[in-house]
Amino acid sequence: MDQEHIAGDGEGAGRRRFLAIATGAATAAGLGTVAGCASGGGGSGGQGGNPADGTAAAGKPSEAGPGAFDVKAENARPGHADWPVTKAGPARAIEGFADRVSVLPGEPFGLYVSTTAPRFTVSAYRMGWYGGARARLVWRSEALPGARQPEHTVDSGTRMVRTRWARTTTVDTKGWPEGCYLLRLDAQGGEGQRFVPVTVRSAATAGRTVVVNAVATWQAYNRWGGYGSYDGPSGGYAARSLSVTFDRPYEYDDGAGLFLVYEAPLIALAERVGIPLAYTTTTDVAREKRLLEGAAAVLSLGHDEYWSPEQRAHVAAARDAGTNIAVLGANCCFRRIRLEASELGPDRTVVCYKSSYDQDPGFKRGHPATVDFRSAPGADPESSLLGVIYDGYPVDAPYVVTNPGHWLFEGTGAKAGDRFEHLVGVEYDKVNTGFPTPRPIEILAHSPVVCEGRPSHQDTAYYTVPSGAGVFATGTMRWVEALDAKGDGRGGANHGLDARCGALTNRVTENLLRVFAAGPAGRTHPAQDNVKAVYGGS
Repeated sequence: MDQEHIAGDGEGAGRRRFLAIATGAATAAGLGTVAGCASGGGGSGGQGGNPADGTAAAGKPSEAGPGAFDVKAENARPGHADWPVTKAGPARAIEGFADRVSVLPGEPFGLYVSTTAPRFTVSAYRMGWYGGARARLVWRSEALPGARQPEHTVDSGTRMVRTRWARTTTVDTKGWPEGCYLLRLDAQGGEGQRFVPVTVRSAATAGRTVVVNAVATWQAYNRWGGYGSYDGPSGGYAARSLSVTFDRPYEYDDGAGLFLVYEAPLIALAERVGIPLAYTTTTDVAREKRLLEGAAAVLSLGHDEYWSPEQRAHVAAARDAGTNIAVLGANCCFRRIRLEASELGPDRTVVCYKSSYDQDPGFKRGHPATVDFRSAPGADPESSLLGVIYDGYPVDAPYVVTNPGHWLFEGTGAKAGDRFEHLVGVEYDKVNTGFPTPRPIEILAHSPVVCEGRPSHQDTAYYTVPSGAGVFATGTMRWVEALDAKGDGRGGANHGLDARCGALTNRVTENLLRVFAAGPAGRTHPAQDNVKAVYGGS
């Protein structure tokens, strides 16, 4: 795909509709109406202690270091399947945000809540496997006084939505195990429910597989207050926010952002497998140069589009030191961002001017342009890290196995040419040696697609480097979503993905997790380059 076809930024309304389609809020039949087969990927009050049922006693505080947190023991605890939001209520019945995207175990964070109800409670659910319940209730507050917070404002220069809410309460995470959490806000009288995500991050990752919550991407797609990184109330690209802040609730998925569609199914699988895990966010990886030191593997989940140069450098350094990298989505590491402070703390503003980068005061001060990584100035295509490169959207196509003897397909029963309907979508990546591409690289699946009339291919690929690290990329955004696929797909859930897709992705992902958790995969499973055999070129 040439640069002109993949440079399209003027697609605000299309990207807003893209999110609905990508997350299953629209059917695959609607794909043809989406604009552009182009890149652009897309006070301690209320500490009520343990719940009254006594089954959610706080876990033992984690300690830094490999093996300090026992995933198997944690998931052996009773789960609580009542964690989902079932009564969202009116749009502003209750909503909130935390003033930290992540905290270390035992660190407090501020919770900012706006509600029309006189009182509300907060329930902290640690997301995992738990025998299929997918969550454990770790803590619940006492009833807290509710209040409606002031209306948001919009910055005239950047169109960034700002809230200047008062802190409602301070939440103490003492005894909370490491992991990914959804806080559920329950308004008194059943008036409404909403989630607030927060990560209890690991202080060290050595010897562990690192789950990285893609919080910068969640925020870029957040349109709470009417503005996100793609458009504003008018639906036009020119009305988009040039900066977005974590100091606001998430509008999508009852406040969960993109977590439930693109991350939770993978976390459930990884915790079921029981490999040593660590937990962090994209902002933490960017901030802490040594955070990934000694990690067995790093997992980029289903939609991880917005990266800072620091995050990319730290992940690349980990790979070059022998840490395996798994990209379980598509359109990864596509937008170059800058993290800045907000009124509530550091790294709480995501700056991404895109095609207007020359207007960015930070760029004028000498910071890298907040434009696509592959674009000038300072072009650095993501393929040099991922092996694959983003090729476009929207597509809805079968996933075609071309290398069934690969170790990742072990136990799947897959044969050459096997097709798995709807597994390629809504965005996809491919191996394109016209961009920097590490070698040797193996293509496992090579799926024909037609993206708004343009024939192309989706690729799942695996490459290895001299450090011994292996790097795997699914090449499709639907991989994590497919982990939950069941039935014949005719009901329309999960984009029509069926049990065959679910079985394939679960087994491949489990094979991947086990091998990557064991150490540098390239030493035991070196890539066998097959680009010429697949593409007929170099």
